[in-house]
Amino acid sequence: PGILFADEPTGNLDQDTGRQIIELLFSLQQTHNTALVLVTHDVELADRCGEHLLLVNGALRKQT
Repeated sequence: PGILFADEPTGNLDQDTGRQIIELLFSLQQTHNTALVLVTHDVELADRCGEHLLLVNGALRKQT
């Protein structure tokens, strides 16, 4: 696909499985040159992404 969507992909997983899923998502993104839209509360995971958007009071804001 052109875009991979992942909404809290590790939210209900144990730490090891969550790490495997994240590595799989980033690997698929790179291998297939797709966009990865990732929604998360995990700051460390968000830091791995190239661009950050924050949802504040119902509006998206670009984080610098």
